[in-house]
Amino acid sequence: MGKITGFLEIDRQDRKYAPAGDRIRHFKEFVLPVDPAQISQQGARCMDCGIPFCHQGCPVNNIIPDWNDLVYQGEWHAALDVLHSTNNFPEFTGRICPAPCEESCTLNIDNNPVTIKSIECAIADRGWKDNVIVPVIPETRTGKRIAVVGAGPAGLSAAQQLARTGHDVVVFEKNAKPGGLLRYGIPDFKMEKHLIDRRIAQMEAEGVEFRNNCNIGVDVPAKDILAEFDAVILAGGSETPRDLNVPGRDLKGVEFAMDFLPQQNRRVSGEPLGKVKKISAKGKNVVVIGGGDTGSDCIGTSFRQGAISVRQYEIMPMPPEEPDKGTTWPNWPRKMRTSSSQAEGAVRDWCVSTAKLTGSDGKVDTLHAVRLDEKLREIPGSGFTVKADLVLLAMGFIHPIHDGMLKELGVELNQFGNVQANTDDYQTSLPKVFATGDMRRGQSLVVWAIREGRQCARAVDEFLMGATTLPR
Repeated sequence: MGKITGFLEIDRQDRKYAPAGDRIRHFKEFVLPVDPAQISQQGARCMDCGIPFCHQGCPVNNIIPDWNDLVYQGEWHAALDVLHSTNNFPEFTGRICPAPCEESCTLNIDNNPVTIKSIECAIADRGWKDNVIVPVIPETRTGKRIAVVGAGPAGLSAAQQLARTGHDVVVFEKNAKPGGLLRYGIPDFKMEKHLIDRRIAQMEAEGVEFRNNCNIGVDVPAKDILAEFDAVILAGGSETPRDLNVPGRDLKGVEFAMDFLPQQNRRVSGEPLGKVKKISAKGKNVVVIGGGDTGSDCIGTSFRQGAISVRQYEIMPMPPEEPDKGTTWPNWPRKMRTSSSQAEGAVRDWCVSTAKLTGSDGKVDTLHAVRLDEKLREIPGSGFTVKADLVLLAMGFIHPIHDGMLKELGVELNQFGNVQANTDDYQTSLPKVFATGDMRRGQSLVVWAIREGRQCARAVDEFLMGATTLPR
């Protein structure tokens, strides 16, 4: 374990941010560097619990006490080996995961969990800095060919696991570059894209082939990949957004979050926007509808683009500042959380429902809303209006895109519109076709996508070879 009395002697010290007034001037990451000695001290706080609930909290089942102790002992490279044994991309999750592991930490009973997320990120970043993260080349090739449709975290983790086993893996991606929402949804100020590029380079060295600008079911018939490959993994994500069905929805300036965010990511990377409608928050009063991570990303992006004001409305009641640990721990609690973007000056409000949108000359300029009680019933006489030159819909995603690949394949869907497949073998209703990540489970976290991609890879390897040594 870490230092036996570490949790008693050492205070929790987490990463800090650059001041909001400075960071909103650019789209670069703004987490301030932490001294390795401080990270080691934080690792010393780990209690090595008899039942490490952090394992339960972490979807990929990271072996957290082990690498906490190794960092405390100064064994950074050994800690990286342990971390990579469960997580293909810890530098991603160390930046953007909401850290359910910390909510499950025993020390969180009094709100002082081990800084697990920061330690994870530091281990991965140290590994890249020391040049010890290198391609893992298989000693033998199986001759089996696998197609992975979708280069998000689920598809990437599945592809890397299978390539390291000796299979020939081709990843099909409809966008110009791999990464999925890691590249086109998450803003650069939360995760810069060179982090993805170096992992893609590693995977290419391991034998993974990427075919970008290739939309299966649109550019390439899905039946062609069924004929060409021994197994096909559907990892296309959940991309059908939840819409706002109110009068005025068709006004200009009412946009889906995932039409807004990718444009800015493309601007930062220098990727052409093409002929799409250009969306910008510069000089506008912005209203974000939806209180989740995507809404938060819209807030931070809007401020950096030069918005006059940003408001965020959530239909659900305001969460409690502090949950009852006796009834919630070690599970993920519903509690008040403020992201770095929300802390940059957004006005947040809860129990608000949009009634209609109005404007002039076909452009939105006013949002009309009503307040709800805690049972989500409209409060009579509670209507109000706010200026809204740009309304961003960030209310989540309901299921994968059905038109194109899924309709052509005729794959069975579940009651939620996701591809039907279980977590035992990840097989769909079609022979040799598998599904993983958000396309299978619905909208979720990057860390869940990595878990599912790894588990699906194991299922595919076993399906092709009759046995597998890949971890579950």
